[in-house]
Order: sequence, then structure tokens, then C-alpha cells
Amino acid sequence: MEYGRFVSYVENENQIIMQFENRQVILEFLKEDVFNIFVPLWSDSHRSKAVEEKKSVPVRINADYKNKELLLETERLSVRIQDGFYMDVYDSRRRLLLSDYRGERKTGAAISSGEMEQLAAEGHDTSHLQKGSYQVQTVKALEKEDAFYGLGDKSGFLNKRDYEYENWNSDIPQAHTEDFHALYKSIPFLICKKKNGAYGLFFDNTFHSYLNLGKESEAYFYYGADDGNLDYYFLGGETLKDIIGNYTWLTGTTPLPQRWTLGYQQSRWGYVCAKDIQEVAETYRSLKIPCDVIHLDIDYMDAFKVFTWNEKDYGKPGALFEELKTKGYKPVTIIDPGTKMEPDYFMYEEGMERGYFATTEDGDVYVNVVWPGEANYPDFGRKEVSDWWGAHHKFLTDMGVCGIWNDMNEPASFKGPLPDDVVFYDGERKTNHAEIHNVYGHFMAKATFEALKEQTGKRPFVITRACYSGTQKYSTVWTGDNQSLWAHLQMTVPQLCNLGMSGFAFCGADVGGFGADATPELMCRWVEAACFSPLFRNHSAMGSRRQEPWQFGQEVVEISRKYIELRYRFLPYIYDLFYQGEKTGLPVMRPLILHYEDDPQVRSLNGEFLVGEQILAAPVLEQGVVKKIVYLPEGIWYDFWTGERLEGGRYLLRDAPLDMCPIYLKAGSLIPMYEPMQYVGEKPYDTLRILSVPGEGTYEHFQDNGEDYAYRKGEYNLYRFTQDKEGNVATELLHENYPKYDRIIIEPLKDGCIC
Repeated sequence: MEYGRFVSYVENENQIIMQFENRQVILEFLKEDVFNIFVPLWSDSHRSKAVEEKKSVPVRINADYKNKELLLETERLSVRIQDGFYMDVYDSRRRLLLSDYRGERKTGAAISSGEMEQLAAEGHDTSHLQKGSYQVQTVKALEKEDAFYGLGDKSGFLNKRDYEYENWNSDIPQAHTEDFHALYKSIPFLICKKKNGAYGLFFDNTFHSYLNLGKESEAYFYYGADDGNLDYYFLGGETLKDIIGNYTWLTGTTPLPQRWTLGYQQSRWGYVCAKDIQEVAETYRSLKIPCDVIHLDIDYMDAFKVFTWNEKDYGKPGALFEELKTKGYKPVTIIDPGTKMEPDYFMYEEGMERGYFATTEDGDVYVNVVWPGEANYPDFGRKEVSDWWGAHHKFLTDMGVCGIWNDMNEPASFKGPLPDDVVFYDGERKTNHAEIHNVYGHFMAKATFEALKEQTGKRPFVITRACYSGTQKYSTVWTGDNQSLWAHLQMTVPQLCNLGMSGFAFCGADVGGFGADATPELMCRWVEAACFSPLFRNHSAMGSRRQEPWQFGQEVVEISRKYIELRYRFLPYIYDLFYQGEKTGLPVMRPLILHYEDDPQVRSLNGEFLVGEQILAAPVLEQGVVKKIVYLPEGIWYDFWTGERLEGGRYLLRDAPLDMCPIYLKAGSLIPMYEPMQYVGEKPYDTLRILSVPGEGTYEHFQDNGEDYAYRKGEYNLYRFTQDKEGNVATELLHENYPKYDRIIIEPLKDGCIC
């Protein structure tokens, strides 16, 4: 991408339109510390799916060209641009944040062509060895101290430095390792923490794209894409929290969910009849293990046909859900996009008659194979198709379904991948699979969200496997088909932390692992680690060991009950974090780097995390380990279980027998808690307990009906609790428009938790 010499520039409100010898570049400030770079290589407009409305505020820009350099300044950033479109970005303190690399990429293959052929002949994947330049590309200078975060739930560790990744939504059933370049989601948002300062980059291009974060060379990192425009955003901020706030201001925040969605959820691909589900539901209640949700996988459908019911194995439509409802359960059903080709099947007939399915270049309806056999793919990019698809959810919501689980929407296929030239539409514009692939799941999630909102009047609960940046506005996500492996338990913490930093506050991983066989020890440690994950769902695959707690014996039942009850105690705190996050974009589950970014000890800390700012969890993630090395950041912390006061800024060795997940509370914390129930709504939440940790502190607690959008019309209470040095807690009601608690009880943390 040769730009040539700088020729001229024109100011147009927030835009600086630059003309180089070979290309035009548009730099647009959206805020004082956020700007977009747009190089129209493929189209004249952004065509963004993540940024769905115009985002900008008036910005005062000082522009000056002298000494062969264009200088652009706002109150928070300075941007210097030279010939060849080499750009350097500085913060308000004149610290260099981002610099274009001035050298050449090392694009030559690391091995000979003969070695490449030999590897291919033995069945090895050699695609990652092809390191040529891309049609769309930008290369940035790299400094030794730079650390990278974000990119959603890419496999591996928290710090993405020295790894390479691809954005191409992929259904990969094999056990995921740190070397996997792509998984189910494409979230091309990257945060760079420098020695001094930080910034974010959002590369808004839906084509197959690539990020190499220092693996190719210690001198640079690069972004490349197979097609599309060079269209990316620079996101500044004084802190990492500011950068996440700017990114979610741009692409949207995770909305406040219904309260019951934060309860424990049970799922399995392998509940093949109503009796299976009834037995699971009854056993949870008889063992007094709280549970709110039971998921129905593909077997509830008639021959895996979407929006149908398997009456033979599941009984009369709606009867099972009525029974579950009497026990407090909320059913969630899976829906796949692949629509069975079968004459007289209403979805197939309607889709064919109206032309709603993707086609080949020749105009024939495209056919591949998924669970129902030969199937077609709805073209969700067209409004009429998404509306049609959404309307059919009424069949499920009328039966009592409370949430929808979107799966296989990469889109997945059994008979080879969809070719790039399969015809899809973006609105009225004809395009192809190469462009739409990474946003297919996004379109499906949005269609489902809008349908559930209209049909139920409540906050929709949608779960999706595949998505793109911005899908957080419409759907919860999980990390896909993980395995019952210790390595996958270990990977869960950085995956969920990076998802949270990428805008997806409502996220989780299959507790216990989806594939393979969990052991009793692994099951215990996974429940302990997932107790604080936003989505708390146990899920496993047909052919693997069942993972309900009682399948592993009495000890696992007792430990599971202990931590699931703990989750229900902490529900108001987690719910508060979602309420706050809807405004700030901050996640529930956070890596320590988010709040202690100048502490070098936490830059690559994979084995512990924060829940909000006030709780630190350090679960055991290794087999056979009964002592946990815990790093406490600066400040004073208290052991949740014992009440012990601890100085931070150091490592400590904590006893951690099988029933122990080390948990610490920050000094001055005020944690709202409820009495545990068997499910949300079993009894009124008429009593609030505040767990008071020694030290001065302030906390705001949100209270509403937990279901619909009345809070957006002001129907809620907002309390402020303030604690002084002596431990006295004062209560203020900042906003009152909802029935108040009957009692608010202050519970000091003295000799341990109140559990």
C-alpha cells in the first residue's frame, strides 16, 4: 500500500481529508481522544456493523503543515503525519503512544519450498507459514514493554504479546491450545499497555483478517486483511478503563440483563427426552442446589428442524415448560441457522418462496449439511429475512421459552466450508460470504434479540457462539466447545477477562468442559472458578461423562452447593456491576491490570481476577494443588473466609484444599448480599445485607424489578452506603421510585464471611 508524498489536506468539520500521491486518507476525530483512519480501498463508506449510529461530538482541531509534516492537535492528542502516510500519535503529555513502522516487513517464508511441500504431504497445516503482505495492511512500531489485551476470547494467555491471530469465525471441535489462531468470534479490538500510557485500536473490517503481535518481528506488529477498507479507530484515554469506555461508547455496552440470567444454569447435549430434563430439575431441588435455568439442546426439535417440537420424546408442546415453571426454572432452547431442505416443512417452503436463503453465484439456493442433513442458510443481512426469522420465535416464547441459545452460526457446516463467493446481502446490497462470514452470527443475534424484546417485553436473554464487535448489545456469549481439561480450565480466566475488556461483559465458559470427561476434582475447581463468571452454565457433550454435581459423589455435591449458594448471595453485587457497566462499558470479571496498570506483576497474571474492584478471586486451576500462590496488589485486603487483614503489593501462599477458592475483599468494601434461594423469584428480595469490610468506603446499590425496561423510565431505587474509619455505615437514597427493602442489615466482616 504505497501512499507516496503528502500533497494537500482539507478540513471539513471533524474531518481532515489528506491527499497523498497515490491515495486519499480521511482522518476524523470523533472525540478529543478518539479518531478514525479511513482509506477507501474497497468502498467509499464505512459500512460498519459494529458502529450502528453516527458517533461524534464537536472537536476543536488545530491543523498546521510545516517542515514536511502535518500536525493535528486536540486537547488530548497530537497526531503527526509525514510522507508515505507515516503517523505518530502522542498523548497530552507529549508521550509517544503509537508510531507507524518505517522499515519493511519480513514477509519471506521461514522455511524452504521443499520443506513446505514435505509438511503439507504429511498433513500439517502450512497456511500460517505464508507471510506475504495483505491487500489491506498497517504496520506499527513495537516497544519492548508493550503488552496487548483484548481480541475477545482468543485462546491462550491474558497478554497477547508475541502471538498471532486471525479473525475468521471458526467451528473447531478439537481441543483448543494457545497456538490456535482463530476461534468462534471476531472481535478485532486491541488494547496496548505501554510502559507509560496506553491506547486501543479497533480494526473495523469484516473480511478475513490477521494480527501479528510481535511474533514475526520484535520491531513491529501488524494488522492485515484479505479485502475491504483500511478502517480503524485509535482510542485514547488516561487509563485502560477510559479506553474500554471509549470503545464501548463507539460499539455499544452490554445491557442490563434479567436477574435470573445471573443464576446457575444446567445444560447438556444429551437430554434426549422430557424425562431426562424432569429428573435433572427434580434432583437439583431435592439436593437443595440452586439452579435457575435448564437448556434444551438440539434433540427437542423434530428431526433437528428449527421452530419445531419433538412431541414423541418431549410430550405436548408447552407442557414440559409449564412443569419446569412450577419449580422455578426458566427454559432456554437452542436454535441453529441451518434450515432443513424438506418439502412441506414451513421454514423451508417460506424461505424458498420468498428467496430468503443464500445462493450460489448462479442463483441456485446454496446447500450444505448440518444437523438436520442438507440445509440452507438464511440471509440475515436483509431486514425482511431477520424479521421473518425473529417472528418465528413466537412459537417458542408462547410455549414459555425464556431465552434463546444461538449455535452453529459461524456459520458452521459439515460438508466443507461455505465458499467465499456464496451470495449474501448487506441490506439491499449484494455481496458474498467473504464479507458476511464474520458478521453472520452478529446478524442472527440481533434478529433474535429484537424478536424476544418485542414478543416478551422483557430484557432478552440471547446466547451466541459466533459474533463480531458490537454484538455485546444483543447477546451473551460463551467460549464455545471447550474440553474437560485442566488446560482449558486455566485458559478460561484469561479468555473471560479479555472478553470483558473487549466489551462483552456477559460471558462465560462451559463449566466442567463440553467435551471429554471431567473428574470430580476438576469439576470442583471449575465450579469454584466459575462462581464469579458472568454466565454460570454447566454444559457437556453427548458421549462424555454427565456433569450434574451428583454424578461425582457427595463431596462434589457439597462443594457445588457451597459455591452455587455463594453465587446467589453475591447476586446483587454482580447485578450492580451490570447496571454500572451499561453506562461505563466496564466488565464484571476483570484482570488485575485493569485497576493496577502500573504494577508490572499483573501484566501477565493469568490465575486470578477481580470481580468489579472490590473482590479478588484466586481459584486453584491445576490438578492436585492444595496451596495457591496469590498475588495481592497494593493496598489492604481481607481474606473473605477468615477475615484476616493482609498487606498488598506481595505474593502469599494460601492453603487451598479441595473445597477452598481463595477470595479477598478490598479494604473499605461494602458488598450487597441476599439470602440464597433455590432460584431467583422463589421469595421476595425484601432484605439486603451489606457485608462491611474495615476501612473507609462508598458504594452505590441499584434495585429494580430485575426483568423489564421500567428502570429506564425511572422505576428503581439507588442507595448510597458510606463507611467511616470506625466502621459506621450511613445510608442515603439517591433515587426512589420502587418499593424499598423491608430491612437493610450491616454485617461486619470480623471472624470471616457471613456464609
